[in-house]
Amino acid sequence: MRYNSVGEKVQQVFGRGALAMIWDYIEINPFTEVGWRNMEDWVSMVLEYCLKIPNVYDPADSTVKLPKVTQNSATTLPYPDGFFDAIITDPPYYDNVPYSHLSDFFYVWLKRSVGFLYPELFSTPLTPKSEEIVAYSTGEDGMYGVDFFERMLGKAFSEMYRVLKPDGIAVIVFAHKTTAAWETMIRGLLNSGLYLTASWPISTEMETRLRSFGSAALASSIYMVCRKRTEEKSIYFNELKEEIIENINNKLEYFWNHDIRGSDFFVSAIGPAVEVFGKYSKVEKLSGESVTVAELLDYVQRLVAEYALRRVLKTNDLGGIEGGSRLYLLWRMVFNNSRVPFDEARKLSQNIGVEITDLWNGGFVKKEKEFVIVLDPFERSKDSFFMKQERHDQLVDALQYSLILWEGGKREKLQEFLEESGWSSKEIFGQYAQALAEILPDGDKEKIALQGFLYGLKTLTSREKPVTLLDYSGEKS
Repeated sequence: MRYNSVGEKVQQVFGRGALAMIWDYIEINPFTEVGWRNMEDWVSMVLEYCLKIPNVYDPADSTVKLPKVTQNSATTLPYPDGFFDAIITDPPYYDNVPYSHLSDFFYVWLKRSVGFLYPELFSTPLTPKSEEIVAYSTGEDGMYGVDFFERMLGKAFSEMYRVLKPDGIAVIVFAHKTTAAWETMIRGLLNSGLYLTASWPISTEMETRLRSFGSAALASSIYMVCRKRTEEKSIYFNELKEEIIENINNKLEYFWNHDIRGSDFFVSAIGPAVEVFGKYSKVEKLSGESVTVAELLDYVQRLVAEYALRRVLKTNDLGGIEGGSRLYLLWRMVFNNSRVPFDEARKLSQNIGVEITDLWNGGFVKKEKEFVIVLDPFERSKDSFFMKQERHDQLVDALQYSLILWEGGKREKLQEFLEESGWSSKEIFGQYAQALAEILPDGDKEKIALQGFLYGLKTLTSREKPVTLLDYSGEKS
């Protein structure tokens, strides 16, 4: 057990997909309401739910068949061709969770308690790991795990294709915020002969889980409904673009109107693109080369970035916002304050026409080993070079500098800066600040500062003559 300070309660050991060495393990009285009885209630609820699975009447031989649970490898299913009407699977999420290693925690106790009832399942000292389909980067080049994951996941999808009836459906659940994971999964899926007919983000994660704090973790999993591709067709990518754009925009509009934001919004757009792309066995460039899944995902991310910017800024004209300021806004929307692997950061920036390496010497981007972080105004206030600059021509720099002056109570200097730089008369300045305030999560320090600043900025620009800025309480500073 461990102690959760949020709510001041005792709860299960696994607050995330790992068994971390932390200092809040405790022992409790098993006979109290929060002890054995509480744990027993959860187990009882699961058993009660599972026992509701109905028996199935088979008209072929007039028998009632019980639900059957078996343990088999997903790559070699013991069923004949065309056996199932539907297959629902939740495969491992790339490199997110070391499933078999975590299973060892329970395995040793189960082996001692019920192992004699199922000797074939407990024949090894610990859980078998060599055939586990996960992307642990092992080997000298660090790519063995990724290659193994793609190869074995592809074999599992091919087995699903084989045992699925011609008109059957397969539902695949996947969640990962990196394009590398999605690229690997989609390649395996398309190579198996399955293609998407529909995809929907469904909220599956608890907001209170430890994994969600201080990260850009997804709150949704993508449910992908797939069918067997029944004919081999090829098409040029240029002929397909219009259909991809239409399908993505329709779905993005729906997702946005249903308050799907952040990483979830970007990931949710992958399905609608693959729905169109996957109908064809081959999608070619005019040169005759095949369009790769990586190229498709880059194209999707570019479309989503443009859509998201138009929606948060409430304008179709993005010409007045330079690339760096676009990147800052998108970064806060997708990753917020998280550290992000360099390759993911590079892809996001390149898809809006920005070279991220141009922004980390005196800019708002900072590299820490293999990760990239974006600096908020409070972190940039520690940069003497940034603070000594007399001009801030980039929108994000001007806003961050303004917020630093605002939070420091330097109202006269702020008013002088806005007037001399001309930002106080540019409508896009207020639009950008408002958009940033709206996408940041409640309680975020930068959001709170922006809300106060916007109040003062409104009073400044609402009259012809400059007036004294007001603080958030409405009192003159």
